[in-house]
Amino acid sequence: MSKIIVQGKAQGTVLKTSNPINFLGAVDKQTGVIRDKKYDIFEKSIKDSILVFPHGVGSSVGAFTIYSLKSHHSAPVAMICQKADLTVASGCALANIPMIVVSTEEFDSIQNGKEITLDTKSEKIFN
Repeated sequence: MSKIIVQGKAQGTVLKTSNPINFLGAVDKQTGVIRDKKYDIFEKSIKDSILVFPHGVGSSVGAFTIYSLKSHHSAPVAMICQKADLTVASGCALANIPMIVVSTEEFDSIQNGKEITLDTKSEKIFN
């Protein structure tokens, strides 16, 4: 595990995208469904997933969107990124969603659709 941004433990199915995510514009905060056709995970729900993506993009209001997702029970259980940006890190901290930043090699090794456990205390991702 490269860097812990928000501590925690989570278990879920990986939903992985190669696209940076604009939480404000791309995610329906009521349902957690990706509503922007530009994304390779279009029409998929991030709810209860371990969301794996390069980094966030867009407005700082995206942090509030992440918090809103948690409030509507539509948030991922954890996020794994290649780069920590202020919007996603702030949103995860506000919503208490575990978040880590991993190396390119670690990112590439995470398989979409796989059930994993993320535990920041032991600093491991269990397959």
